[in-house]
Amino acid sequence: MTSHDTFDDPAALSARFVSAFNAGDLNRLDALYEERGVVVPVPGHAVAGPGRSAANRHLLGLGLPMTAETRRVYVADDIALLLVDWSLNGTGPDGREVAMKGTATDVVRRGADGTWRYVIDNPHGIA
Repeated sequence: MTSHDTFDDPAALSARFVSAFNAGDLNRLDALYEERGVVVPVPGHAVAGPGRSAANRHLLGLGLPMTAETRRVYVADDIALLLVDWSLNGTGPDGREVAMKGTATDVVRRGADGTWRYVIDNPHGIA
């Protein structure tokens, strides 16, 4: 087991996200966020709660595998900034080719249980 396989490494969060995403498990995805955590499905538009779940459900509906590589991690106490290169590629359910990619700028926080969770999941970075 490497340090990136543990819950106490903030960089492992993106690998846990990819694992849950590729398994099509929305419940596991939701568990990776703080209760009030947000995702930014469209640049400039952050959503939480049911909106966050709907945004992730939409991406899961594409039925495509995600890849991700953590480029940088900056940690200050129990808060970290993750820079993550990600992509979704393949043929969507409508038969059209999908090629999505970006560099996420994600803010994560370590909870009292030691687990890192998303506070802000911003897949489009500075777009």
